[in-house]
Amino acid sequence: MKRHHQSRGTIEINTRLVTTGVVLAAAGAVVSWAGMAIAASAVLVAGRRLVREMDVPPAQQAAMKWQQAKEASRAGMQAWQSTSDAQS
Repeated sequence: MKRHHQSRGTIEINTRLVTTGVVLAAAGAVVSWAGMAIAASAVLVAGRRLVREMDVPPAQQAAMKWQQAKEASRAGMQAWQSTSDAQS
């Protein structure tokens, strides 16, 4: 009776290549984060400049639009009530 032994193959990893890959990936991540930080700061500066150059500040514009919406709602409710009263 013959016995067949299957030897398990061992994986040989070149640690130098793995280390090089990890270092390159880390360097790429650092460069990527630096690029995102620069882009974000540019957008922030542009947004601040835009707000500074506005004739009416955004908070005041929002307050005016809110007032307009309340007045339009009130007018619509009054028109609906007057139409309901006229039909009754």
